[in-house]
Amino acid sequence: MTTHDLIAVGLGPYNLGLACLTAPITDLDCLFLEARDSFDWHPGMLLESTRLQTPFIADLVSLADPTSPYSFLNYLKETGRLYPFYIRESFFPLRVEFDDYCRWAAGQLPSVRFGHRVTTVEYDEADGAYVVRADTADGTVTHRARHLVLGTGTPPHVPDACRGLGGDAVHNSRYRENRAALRTRRSVTVIGSGQSAAEIYHDLLTDIDTYGYQLNWVTRSPRFFPLEYTKLTLEMTSPDYVDYFHALPEETRYRLEAEQKPLFKGIDADLINDIYDLLYARSVAGPVRTRLLTCTALRAAAYDEASGTYTLGLHHVEQGRDATLETEGLVLATGYRYRVPEFLEPVRDRIRWDGHGRFDVARNYSIDHTGRGIFLQNAATHAHSVTSPDLGMGAYRNSWIVREVTGREHYLIEKSIAFQEFGVPAGAVS
Repeated sequence: MTTHDLIAVGLGPYNLGLACLTAPITDLDCLFLEARDSFDWHPGMLLESTRLQTPFIADLVSLADPTSPYSFLNYLKETGRLYPFYIRESFFPLRVEFDDYCRWAAGQLPSVRFGHRVTTVEYDEADGAYVVRADTADGTVTHRARHLVLGTGTPPHVPDACRGLGGDAVHNSRYRENRAALRTRRSVTVIGSGQSAAEIYHDLLTDIDTYGYQLNWVTRSPRFFPLEYTKLTLEMTSPDYVDYFHALPEETRYRLEAEQKPLFKGIDADLINDIYDLLYARSVAGPVRTRLLTCTALRAAAYDEASGTYTLGLHHVEQGRDATLETEGLVLATGYRYRVPEFLEPVRDRIRWDGHGRFDVARNYSIDHTGRGIFLQNAATHAHSVTSPDLGMGAYRNSWIVREVTGREHYLIEKSIAFQEFGVPAGAVS
């Protein structure tokens, strides 16, 4: 049986980018396994008008290799859309466009295997290789590799109050397929504070006059936080900041992880303004059938099957007062949370864990005791800060992984790009 140099599990944008960057390296044998039958990137949020919050250059490859044939610009050229994109004069691709770009790239890569749901990973001590078993339509298959890269993504998070709730409550990951049904409800409530909640609220607000529902947006945040996107703040998505953040004590990193959420979970400022402008335009004809409730946490939820109505128990954080809200439609734009894949259980003792029970992610993105056997994509804001979920840092991380696996710097890795200094100035006397 062939022992590959690397097997990557999960095919989101990060592992797909790794597949693109390893494709031209002729002496590197890689395999990429994905449970789904095709590339599918947040399909429930592929609304026509939504766009990425990062520029097109943060594609699968360009920040590692601007000459790559798998770049977003080459995708536009080969699909006959380069000049329309140029005339559009926006750095930010549409979300459906980026999804189509990823499908285009995946379709050119012979190393990608769809329909492979990994069930177990073991380690063969004698051969020094990981044994990966996956279920396929034709039965169970087995693969072997010297290195693993985990890119299994983050599953949808449902608040405790809504688990086992009943009815047809929808997580934002399934919004698009349920949008038509939600529009038929007499009332719809969106729970959440981030970009997805804002996109769904804007989408439903656009059609509020046509369908006549009452639309509510409930967030426990004290305001609708915009994504921090000033240039000096963007330097926090840099090699310099990764070095600084990763070297901090564990408890400090965890405190900062909680404080830095607005840096990668905020709402696009233009979208906030678009929502206000839409509210203003709708208000000309009279009061808009909508409520925006800030500082309001969801504490309880119940579903009455006879009336098809949810009763939400709300708590105003600043006033310390409780209230209830009834709604027929319920959208939980409550994000995603990483879960350690069950298939890793047989090799759990080979993995490093921090004091909080999460992966102890090294500076080189490895999580195993050898420091170069198992690598992690995303899911490391506690170790690599806001750079972990940032699309623009995906190619940088993959350049590191390629170097660790091959032993050479195939793609030039920038060492320092920031104008600002994040730690104590060199030469300073305490």
